[in-house]
Amino acid sequence: MERFTLHRLWAVVLKEFIQMRRDRVTLLMMIGIPLIQLMLFGYAINSDPKHLPTALRLADQGPFARTIVAEMRNSSYFNLVRVTDSEAEVERLLELGRVQFVVNIPENFSRDILRGDRPTVLVEADATDPAATGPALSAVQALAVTSVNRDLTGPLSRLKGVAGPVNFEVHAHYNPENITQYNVVPGLMGVVLTMTMVVITSLVITRERERGTMENLLATPVRPFEVMVGKILPYILVGYVQVTLILVAARFLFDVPMLGSLSLLYVVSLLFIAANLAMGITFSSLAQNQLQAVQMAFFFFLPSIMLSGFMFPFRGMPEWAQWIGTCLPLTHFLRIVRGVLLKGNGLQEILPEIWPMAAFVVVAMSVGVNRYRQTLD
Repeated sequence: MERFTLHRLWAVVLKEFIQMRRDRVTLLMMIGIPLIQLMLFGYAINSDPKHLPTALRLADQGPFARTIVAEMRNSSYFNLVRVTDSEAEVERLLELGRVQFVVNIPENFSRDILRGDRPTVLVEADATDPAATGPALSAVQALAVTSVNRDLTGPLSRLKGVAGPVNFEVHAHYNPENITQYNVVPGLMGVVLTMTMVVITSLVITRERERGTMENLLATPVRPFEVMVGKILPYILVGYVQVTLILVAARFLFDVPMLGSLSLLYVVSLLFIAANLAMGITFSSLAQNQLQAVQMAFFFFLPSIMLSGFMFPFRGMPEWAQWIGTCLPLTHFLRIVRGVLLKGNGLQEILPEIWPMAAFVVVAMSVGVNRYRQTLD
């Protein structure tokens, strides 16, 4: 047996560096994925969301009511986007997810404070994501008490009291007990579909190429679009099996409420499944081998799970991260499934989330078919 030599070791090391340089996709993943994680966790992820959209139902124009409104405008937690005097509009805004909170200041609010009657400020919150509401609810109570106490000076200081001059009542809509499973389990439907559908279909064409059966497929008169759709359809059934399993577990294991139409959810799930399958088949047509296909799928899955609002509050992210998240189908599907199950939303309420997924399917399929056509040449 020959002795160990640095010369032969260096030859093997040099060979690996050459292979690494030739496999540019793998090299990009090794550099790109740590950078993406660093950017996401360093800048985009925030467990204490600020500037949450808030509506104001103001029935009193007295000085104390105006002080609370001014303090909320100056607060970093709230972004007052609507002033309304209709309870129906309040419910509509919360159902559509347009606002996170509605602050109700009742009639004669300032007069009741001066009388020492401790008027009640009602805060209604969209509690489908408990992590997004907790810190802000604590902030609004402290903010209101501090601002009112600051104005109670001189003879009015006697109104401060131990309990404070204002009584707060919080109505947490859709998840009043702040049960985490109500938020996580429906979201898992989208995460599981994204992970399995993209990864599985990303191997479809590369597997044909590595097994040597791609030539037989290319020799057939089947058109590129027919090949793409034909390879996607069998996995749609697999996706529906996963949806059914998660819904059964959500209902019987985690007692997740199902207020909306399951038939509507199944129909919309078809579009989401198609979006992920189209993305996977596109990766499969772009990759040179199965390893590259899996790497591309992971490159897509990581931002999807981080920026969709599944793990961290969507509104807690900076605007550039929200913009990227809005381009991902998982973001819209999470809003749909949580809206249908927890809020009882119908087609009209979820329609704004449907067309972005449809556009994603068209773009992904176009890229995949165009790339497959180039392979035919």
